[in-house]
Amino acid sequence: MPFVVTVTFEIAAGQMAAFLPLMHENASTSAMAEPGCLQFDVCCDPGRPDAVFLYEVYTDAAAFDAHLQAPHFKAFDAATGDMITAKTVQTFETVARNPA
Repeated sequence: MPFVVTVTFEIAAGQMAAFLPLMHENASTSAMAEPGCLQFDVCCDPGRPDAVFLYEVYTDAAAFDAHLQAPHFKAFDAATGDMITAKTVQTFETVARNPA
């Protein structure tokens, strides 16, 4: 069953323009280079200009763990650490549908 990760970032004032290109690069590289990454969406809400929401789908928890060890993720994490004021990570497993 797929493993879903959601991340909500609160970005420091004035840092969104620097953060988003790095976030998009990380998402694109993850989707293209990681065989276990099935989907990686970067979302913003105009009503919350300092927030970024990620929706990521991996084949399983091990694929997400591999993502966290990938060189491109580590570079992103190091480059953006000072831009982020808060980060909430949640994980979910897909529930099989009732065939009724």
